Amino acid sequence: MNTNTFTVEFSALSHHLRAFAYTLTRDSNSAEDLFQETALRAFRHKDKYSANTNMKAWLSTIMRNAFINSFRRKKRRRALQDTTVEGVLLNSSDQSVLNNGEENLRLRELYRIIDELDEGLKRPFLLAYEGYKYEEIHQMMGLPVGTIKSRIFMARKAMKAKIRERALV
Repeated sequence: MNTNTFTVEFSALSHHLRAFAYTLTRDSNSAEDLFQETALRAFRHKDKYSANTNMKAWLSTIMRNAFINSFRRKKRRRALQDTTVEGVLLNSSDQSVLNNGEENLRLRELYRIIDELDEGLKRPFLLAYEGYKYEEIHQMMGLPVGTIKSRIFMARKAMKAKIRERALV
């Protein structure tokens, strides 16, 4: 594909690319930078573009990869580097120690709610929670697939009601 044809096709997609850049960055200045970076990479590697393929997808992939690489670079720069003898935290960027106490209490209460379910609802729900597919649960329990789906739905519905009742939300 010659440069003129490539430029025309790129220009036709520039509106889409700018919108996609803004979707990724949520900032107009960063979006414009990302668009420029994408344009630079696209024109630099236009010889790798196969004519009569989806240029929009090709350019969107370039943009997405440029965004991810930029994000990872920024993340590495913000990483904590403590070289002091006393262990003083420098550039900590609002990092704090997590306390999972409240989360653990909610999880315990959730297990209590599951234990209170009828056995006919509890077993299919727990099997689905463990990652078994409907078909596998059907074979294990000897019940129709529709019944399995229905019982899992009813178990979720009952659990939601109990969670709201106990104000765990």
